This record gives sequence, structure tokens and C-alpha cells, in this order.
Amino acid sequence: MNKFNFILLAMFAFTIFSCADEDGKGAQYFPNMMYSDAYETYGEYEIFYEGQEAKLPVEGSISRGWMPYEYEDNLDGYDAAKAELRNPIAYTEDNMQKGTELFNIYCAVCHGAGDGKGILVKNEKILGVPAFDDQGRAITEGSVYHVTKYGLNTMGSYASQLSQKEMWQVNMYVMKLKGDLDGVEQPPFENEQ
Repeated sequence: MNKFNFILLAMFAFTIFSCADEDGKGAQYFPNMMYSDAYETYGEYEIFYEGQEAKLPVEGSISRGWMPYEYEDNLDGYDAAKAELRNPIAYTEDNMQKGTELFNIYCAVCHGAGDGKGILVKNEKILGVPAFDDQGRAITEGSVYHVTKYGLNTMGSYASQLSQKEMWQVNMYVMKLKGDLDGVEQPPFENEQ
């Protein structure tokens, strides 16, 4: 028997006999993977701190993609956002299309096409919805985002329905509507990457 055949036979014998035991279950190199600890929902377990029902995130951690918003929900925060805040997402056709879709879902029912004459206003269910081009109404990217995040007057917050990126996409479309109503030509879209 040559050396190669002997090694092959030895490996085969090792494989067959090393994994067998009296119960016929074989050796378990990682038993915790074969028999994992199952936890019932709302059960009490020693691994959870002070009887809590689940593990809490590490203190100071933030969700993936979350960006802090430094402006408070008051008039000073609104004025600061109006003056300083700019849209951080790229001015692309995809972002504009998504913003248009979201605006039509969440905003158009009251705001219409930016003229303040949505279906609820036409049916007199809500009164006093301002148009984006009303005299003395100088809206900016920052003021639109702030109002979308916190709400203003009878308009509620949309922070629970829209992600930060989606709010900025809606913001992009609102600024386009304002530009269209004011007769301002829009800049060309940036190249998609």
C-alpha cells in the first residue's frame, strides 16, 4: 500500500470512528450551536439586567443613518433652522421623484400642488392652509424641514411617518413647487452615482 492510500484510509477511519459514541449522536464540537438556549417572549431570565424583558442598546449608541437635529421645537428653533439649515441630500432625479410620491401621499391632501387648495381645503374640512407662494411667506429648506419634523399650527409632525431622508426628499419637492409658483427656474439635476 503506498503512502497516499494509507493516509486516505487513515483519514476515512478517523472520520468514521471519531464522530461515533455510544448514543450514535457523534461528537459535538460546538454543542451550544446544536442546542441553543431558547428564550420565551416576556420570560424572566438571569441574562437580562434587573428583570427587564430584552437587552437595551448600549448607552450613547445611535441608529444607523440617524442624524442629530439640533433645532428645538419653538419659535427660536424655527427661526434658526430657517436661516441656517440646508438640504444635505443630492439634488437628483431619483430623490425628486421619491419626494413627489411622498408629497402626494402625505401633503397634497391639504396643500394641493403647493397652492394650499388640497381636497380637504376644497371640501372645507380644513381652513387656512397657506400656499407656498403667499405674500410675506418666505419659506426656506430649513423652515420646511423644521415644520415637517415638529409640525406648526394645525399641521402635525410627520417625523413618525417619514424618515429623515424622506423628509428631505419631500422638502426638495416643496422647494420645487415654490419655485414653480414663483416662476423661478430650477437648477439641473446632479449626476447620479
